[in-house]
Amino acid sequence: MTEISRPPSALVEKLEQFRGSDMHDLCDAADHAITDGGGFGWLVPPQRDVMERYWRGVLAVPGRSLFVARLEGLIVGSAQLMRPPPNNEAGAFAATLTTFFIAPWARGHGLARQLIQSVEDEAREDGYDVLQLDVRETQYAALQLYRRMGFVQWGANPIYAKVDGRFLTGYYFYKMLDEARGLPPGPADIPTPPADGAPK
Repeated sequence: MTEISRPPSALVEKLEQFRGSDMHDLCDAADHAITDGGGFGWLVPPQRDVMERYWRGVLAVPGRSLFVARLEGLIVGSAQLMRPPPNNEAGAFAATLTTFFIAPWARGHGLARQLIQSVEDEAREDGYDVLQLDVRETQYAALQLYRRMGFVQWGANPIYAKVDGRFLTGYYFYKMLDEARGLPPGPADIPTPPADGAPK
């Protein structure tokens, strides 16, 4: 009798606390992502105690939600929803997607899309109008995925990061979470400021 293989179990969840091998698995996944060039700031994996303090801090910081991707129960990636601080009233409409990665060996199971969608869903449920993000030019797969999922590139910074002595461009994206509210004005629609430069 031919044995039918099943696809690996792949899911995304919001992590409220670390259990079992969660911390170990998350640190391992982050180490692999950093080595692969997707280190959300790090260029080489830090010492394990530094990495563990970072992840514990994420769960402790108000205004952040940590989502993790699991493959056969092991954490293999993450993404965070970062909310604006209370003093940023002018920017209170926008949340940020950050620290998004999948370990190289765990890609190809749809987890990247699930992670982004989970962050987007929570931002929408929380009443935010916009989800924004930024990403290095070398994150080719992430750039393609963001565009496929409806994120709009609005700008670029040619000196966003420096890796191996070379400056890398960073790209900035946004996505309107409620299309019924309309898009912001395009470059041609931005009002011309008064001649004296004073706000009216």
